[in-house]
Amino acid sequence: MLYKREKLEEVETAVLAPYALKSAQSQGRIHPEAESATRTAFERDRDRVIHTTAFRRLEYKTQVFVFYEGDHYRTRLTHTLEVAQLGRSLARGLGVNQDLTEAICLAHDLGHSPFGHAGEHALNQLMQEHGGFNHNTQSFRVVTELEERYPGFKGLNLTYETREGMLKHETDYDKSDAVGYAPDKRASLEAQIANLADESAYNAHDLDDGLRAGLFTTYDLDELTIWQELKEMVGWGNGRAFTPVIRHQIIRELIGLSMSDILENTAANLAAYQIDSPEKVQTHPDNLVGYSTEFAIKVQQLKQFLFQRMYRHYRLTRMQVKAERFISEIFHAYMKEPHMLPAAAQKQLDTLPRTRVITDYIAGMTDRYALDEWRKLFDPYQPA
Repeated sequence: MLYKREKLEEVETAVLAPYALKSAQSQGRIHPEAESATRTAFERDRDRVIHTTAFRRLEYKTQVFVFYEGDHYRTRLTHTLEVAQLGRSLARGLGVNQDLTEAICLAHDLGHSPFGHAGEHALNQLMQEHGGFNHNTQSFRVVTELEERYPGFKGLNLTYETREGMLKHETDYDKSDAVGYAPDKRASLEAQIANLADESAYNAHDLDDGLRAGLFTTYDLDELTIWQELKEMVGWGNGRAFTPVIRHQIIRELIGLSMSDILENTAANLAAYQIDSPEKVQTHPDNLVGYSTEFAIKVQQLKQFLFQRMYRHYRLTRMQVKAERFISEIFHAYMKEPHMLPAAAQKQLDTLPRTRVITDYIAGMTDRYALDEWRKLFDPYQPA
């Protein structure tokens, strides 16, 4: 049997929970388009994100470690794929739209600058008098303005629900302005899932990468309640060697604990508040997707540990300082002489402020490209 779009939409209506967003009820796209014969609207959004230039560039954008520091550390791309996988698992467990959740997860970091949060901080400082810089807002700009793949419009022409989910993406570090997308309402359940999938992914993989890189030891982690529980779950201790297999077991258990807690706590919230429609999700005063109070305390301890022992480690601080200098010097060089920009970027100067054109160009760079560009601009022995 061939499942065409109409059949897939019927399946969504029959199978998904009443509080899930259904593709057949989408508020649509900015520019009218004929529907796909075989894909739902949210599947199409997901596919469009995957085929962007911005998505491919994530392979060489920093998560925590710059690409040349090792082949096995996470990049923005591997992080994004992990977030999408966790997002789909949570969406499936809660009976909401997996395709919409995945589309939001895959798109959430498209606008991230090179060198991770150091690059974002540098661009935000440079753009303070021009609206600042936020990678969530930049991701939205990528899918609505910067990607040029279709003859009739700029951007990807994603559905309202995917765009809204991107703008309402939030973590402890990220907040965005959702003007024009019902800013008085909460995010959809699918978007809330993407938020927690993002947090759960970086907690687990930063712990993994920090241990692999030797930024802290297993003894340092003994102060954490969740670490003691994880050790007991995998049966590790009593002087046994901490092998890569043990490390992988612990990270798997951490992800499993996080997912189980989110699913159970969110299901309890949905039942307690009698949530039976997408509208009730978005008008509820608080997010419904989240950790239980007890588990949230353990996660917060882990996050504080990673902040102090990993993100502020001298090796990362040195790279962050260098990264901010690279970004700042490239920005000022272009500001002083915009004709050093490539021809395609120079054309944008006819319609956009110089600061915006330069920021768009730098934000789109990979770590490797930014380093090469810095050398071309400032090393007299490098060809232009």
